[in-house]
Amino acid sequence: MKYDLSGRLVVGIASSALFDLTDCDAVFRERGEDAYRSHQEAHVDDPLARGVAFPFVRRLLSLNDLADRVDPLVEVIILSRNDPDTGLRVMRSIEAHGLPISRAVFRQGRSPHPFMPALNMSLFLSANGADVREAMSDGLPAGHVLETARVDDETDPELRIAFDFDGVLAGDSAERIFQGAGLDEFRAHEVRLATTPHDPGPLSGFLAGINRIQRREEDERRRNPGYRPRLRVSLVTARDAPAHERAVRSLKRWGLRVNDALFLGGVDKAAVMGVLDPHMFFDDQVTHLTGTAAATPSVHIPFGIVNAPS
Repeated sequence: MKYDLSGRLVVGIASSALFDLTDCDAVFRERGEDAYRSHQEAHVDDPLARGVAFPFVRRLLSLNDLADRVDPLVEVIILSRNDPDTGLRVMRSIEAHGLPISRAVFRQGRSPHPFMPALNMSLFLSANGADVREAMSDGLPAGHVLETARVDDETDPELRIAFDFDGVLAGDSAERIFQGAGLDEFRAHEVRLATTPHDPGPLSGFLAGINRIQRREEDERRRNPGYRPRLRVSLVTARDAPAHERAVRSLKRWGLRVNDALFLGGVDKAAVMGVLDPHMFFDDQVTHLTGTAAATPSVHIPFGIVNAPS
């Protein structure tokens, strides 16, 4: 029987985002591919340490307990530049950590992102910035997982996800106004078009999948009043009033929603992340992520005018 991915939230992830490959990468850079292959073969039974995206992925997959085991809500698939031989350590590490991931694409030396549409993926996460930019240039939703000093996989089952708006959930048309004409014209433009929704951005499809799971959680809470929803979504944007209204209306017109909205008006986003404590924060601007990545798992979405080559 054919395994249908069309109704699921499917995320592709590189081993570089899921696990800490610092030592492996050092071998590759300093001693070359043959030494890297030998290193991985010699350590095939040594589980890789948890990486930046591990807490996010583990919690996302745990939401499959809301569905029938044979018909999960979430699918995570490995997308890797490793060849199948060196990929063995990745798959054994997945098993050792108890992650229910069984599908993988290994492509020796080649970016695996072209398989995203065939696998119904709404997001590809990698610590390889070049692979992410290549995927985005092909019109595919991808994020560069940045290094962080904190990989916290606490026992709290809640999964908290935070998104920027412009260039992430929405397109970058408003950002182009801001970059070209300044803050006052940006605000005036957004007020004039307050009832006109923005075009959806690169991660709108991923949020749609998250919202489907949240609706499943609502159904579960109606059946079981003691059930505590585990999935919480926050909007964290540099917008403030009066530009906030178009963002809220756009989400509603797209059929999407968030649990929290923080309209910061230029306040440092890192200052609020300690309170929100998300397991993943998505933003299109490196200047914002430089502050957040120190303590918050952060993902750069290289989309739009702010990421155009200078």
